[in-house]
Amino acid sequence: MKVPLYLLALFLQKSDGFSPSSRRLRTACGSGITPCARLHMSTETNKDLNTKGDVIDKSDNEWWMQFELKDASLGETARQDFPILSTTIKSEESAEGKPLTYFDSAATSQKPAYVTDAITSYYNTINSNVHRGAHTLSQRATAKYEAARDSIANFVNANSRNEIVFTSGASEALNLVASTYGRANIEEGDEIIISEVEHHSNIVPWQMLAEEKGAILKYVPVDQENGCLDMSVLPSLLSERTKIVSIQHVSNVMACINPVDEIVSLTRSLGAPDVKIILDSCQSVPHMPVDVQTLGVDFIAASGHKMCGPTGIGFLWGKEDILNSMPPYMGGGEMIDEVFMDHSTFAKSPARFEAGTPAIAQAIGLGAAIEYLNQFGIERIYAYEKEIADYFLKRMMSVEGITILGPPMGEPRAAIVSFVCDNVHPSDLSTFLDMEGVAIRAGHHCCQPLHRALGYSHSARASLYFYNTKDEIDAFIEILKETLSFLGGGATGTDDDDFVPFI
Repeated sequence: MKVPLYLLALFLQKSDGFSPSSRRLRTACGSGITPCARLHMSTETNKDLNTKGDVIDKSDNEWWMQFELKDASLGETARQDFPILSTTIKSEESAEGKPLTYFDSAATSQKPAYVTDAITSYYNTINSNVHRGAHTLSQRATAKYEAARDSIANFVNANSRNEIVFTSGASEALNLVASTYGRANIEEGDEIIISEVEHHSNIVPWQMLAEEKGAILKYVPVDQENGCLDMSVLPSLLSERTKIVSIQHVSNVMACINPVDEIVSLTRSLGAPDVKIILDSCQSVPHMPVDVQTLGVDFIAASGHKMCGPTGIGFLWGKEDILNSMPPYMGGGEMIDEVFMDHSTFAKSPARFEAGTPAIAQAIGLGAAIEYLNQFGIERIYAYEKEIADYFLKRMMSVEGITILGPPMGEPRAAIVSFVCDNVHPSDLSTFLDMEGVAIRAGHHCCQPLHRALGYSHSARASLYFYNTKDEIDAFIEILKETLSFLGGGATGTDDDDFVPFI
């Protein structure tokens, strides 16, 4: 792999062949911590130990060349609808550019032309404010906006379109519940349960609420051995004072699919009679069937930009009677029933929580994204992603010197592989992969408590969607191995915690 001299000089500026940030990761890996799904090397030549300690024969290391995905045409067909996936990434190393390999869909998905065309069409043909106009443009814009709400309601099998509240994203949806239902119902001494695996958006709002109300915040720890929630702890956390349980459906780092049925059953039997269960569904709604009527929870939060929709839009689903019992989140136009000089009355859901001019184009774009996903069918997408996730994990397990986070092979996983390297900091790795046209995520992924529990400050994360293919995975594995080989040598030296190259 050719590396521009100026980048190589920067990379070596701290000497010893790799940066102090890489040395921090190697120190963590050698500290005796045993995070989940770690790849161990056997002393026997051409053999590995898998995550359960079984010896794997590597003599037939070309198995993947004969492997075929059952529904390979899905990824190959879908990617043609995403113009960005056919672009190249230019760099100092390659003026003509390297083909883009986009493995960062857990951060945001790419957008098909079907969605961007719908947004452009709105602005070019029916741009108007919604709900408050009798003229043709307003009526057409309103119809498109509300049709998007219907699409979401059908997609998650809501009982009523009134259960879908547009928000700016999942973060706002979670904050809305904490700020409205939470403030109205949580009292001093009440208990809120989250987990150690949560995204910051499902931690910080509950910390703020607990501090404001004098409530007690508890958390389910991560099971480091199995790469998932330690469900054995949950019963001991639940009590008659438990008023809120808020958990990720799928972890954006560990890739574990949490056992919602078990969580709901335990919470309903051991929590307060009026306990409310909230799911952060950002990593589930885009990838698998989510039926709110069978989940047994009270709220879910999801973001549009992770499911082929635009940024700046998401939704909260909540049971209609609960939503109508909650106070408004913001005051302004649209959310009122009547306004007097000494008081106001409020509309019912969803208008109650959608003050002001909404994100009309974004909502229409999200509706178009759901129409696009429905062309393939979420069941088909889920089946494809399960297969490609298994294949990706198996191939990643052949890469020496990395620790894979999350459940081991054979356990339910999303198409996400987070990992750390013995001698290379994730930021260094991500930067050099980018020179090869590969986009992965490096950092704590808005999960600092989780990384702290695992003994790492950061990790690298490669995440797939239904537009990714086996060929991309195979190319990525070769580039990853070459990059790790290039970056992995060198001797340790003095740590410099502030040095993170190129970021």
